[in-house]
Amino acid sequence: MAYQPLKVPDPALDDCPFADSHQAGLGKLASAMGNEELWVQPALEMPKRRDVLAIVLIVLPWTLLITVWHQSSLAPLLAVHKDEGGDPRREAPPGADPREYCMSDRDIVEVVRTEYVYTRPPPWSDTLPTIHVVTPTYSRPVQKAELTRMANTLLHVPNLHWLVVEDAPRRTPLTARLLRDTGLNYTHLHVETPRNYKLRGDARDPRIPRGTMQRNLALRWLRETFPRNSTQPGVVYFADDDNTYSLELFEEMRSTRRVSVWPVAFVGGLRYEAPRVNGAGKVVGWKTVFDPHRPFAIDMAGFAVNLRLILQRSQAYFKLRGVKGGYQESSLLRELVTLNDLEPKAANCTKILVWHTRTEKPVLVNEGKKGFTDPSVEI
Repeated sequence: MAYQPLKVPDPALDDCPFADSHQAGLGKLASAMGNEELWVQPALEMPKRRDVLAIVLIVLPWTLLITVWHQSSLAPLLAVHKDEGGDPRREAPPGADPREYCMSDRDIVEVVRTEYVYTRPPPWSDTLPTIHVVTPTYSRPVQKAELTRMANTLLHVPNLHWLVVEDAPRRTPLTARLLRDTGLNYTHLHVETPRNYKLRGDARDPRIPRGTMQRNLALRWLRETFPRNSTQPGVVYFADDDNTYSLELFEEMRSTRRVSVWPVAFVGGLRYEAPRVNGAGKVVGWKTVFDPHRPFAIDMAGFAVNLRLILQRSQAYFKLRGVKGGYQESSLLRELVTLNDLEPKAANCTKILVWHTRTEKPVLVNEGKKGFTDPSVEI
């Protein structure tokens, strides 16, 4: 087959003197290419077929993906608006409106998600000793924040009883609500430190360190609640609300036979203070700079006492008067055990499981004397 010269009407060429020669040139070109037709046509058609195939392979997966997503996003709507004659995926109860049925299901899911926010402690075990955590607390801007942080830790500890003792003439609503909302097993007590023993300007009377009367009230409550010959297994731990506690610490102290001890970080001007343990696993002294010759040179967060020992030694309390700073722990422990009785925990006192962290006191200078923010908003 030979190409025939094609005369294309072109208004632009009608008046052109070279129009005839232009058409003649097209004819010669077509005639010259006639012999190569069999080679040219397949060469032109093959790339077109490959291009079409590539386009199909690219577009088809995306089309399927969009179709599946479109159907899944419309499925709940289709389930609601499906006619009664259709075949719904889930059968509604007889006489119930399918729309109300599906909407009630969604409401249930939302309620469950809302309730999931509130966590509760692990189930109570009849075999584990109870840990009685004694926490003195007092009113200050960061009190709720520190008690909340501590409660979030204690919620993960099984068989735990939280003894919170406020330094106040009565139990405050803030602490009462917080304890109630945690879901923990707790006892809420209060005793006010006498005014003449409280802060005097920027200094505190060293004769009664903060929390002494509150810890003693907790000891008295334990002795009044459990009989002296009680077989109730338990451990007593004095945990301030401004510390940070590892969950591992509570499992370490749970096996305390008399008094167990471990290191505490960020005390005494050191990275940590710790009992000094010999090769036989016995406490022989103290790694501390501040008065290392104290009978028990240990921080309040660095020991736990077996409940039975607390009940049997009814005379053991923290001394209120005549005790130098840093000797409160010794005033109690010397009534309970000797140095040789101490049980080192935390890998022979080589692991840090409690930190004496302190929340920075907030600077509220912009509140002014009258208060800029609403004082009824609990912080």
